[in-house]
Amino acid sequence: MARWENGPRVLHGAKTGIPVEIAASYRARTRGLLGRDGIDGALLLTPASSVHTFRMRFAIDVAYLSRDFTVLAVRTMRPGRLGLPRLRARHVLEAEAGAMARWGLRPGIRLGVERVR
Repeated sequence: MARWENGPRVLHGAKTGIPVEIAASYRARTRGLLGRDGIDGALLLTPASSVHTFRMRFAIDVAYLSRDFTVLAVRTMRPGRLGLPRLRARHVLEAEAGAMARWGLRPGIRLGVERVR
């Protein structure tokens, strides 16, 4: 995909297809998960190499992804934290804490993105 657009997609490569919301515009990335009480699936911030959890209402799992969607690292962040930037990260995937372990996401796995039909 040459140019990303906001909207729903599905991530493949984990145990199951993961419903994901793309946040590609500056406004969508800035808002992220702020003001939400939870999320079904995940939020993909692109381009992004770090995140923070200031003013968030719940803990999140964060997966840092390379340009080709290979998982570089997975971390759990409590509210009020600042994540360090990952040098090779081009995308950041956010989900509720514990979701990435359920999905089987771990470093080295390569994901794919598909439009919702």
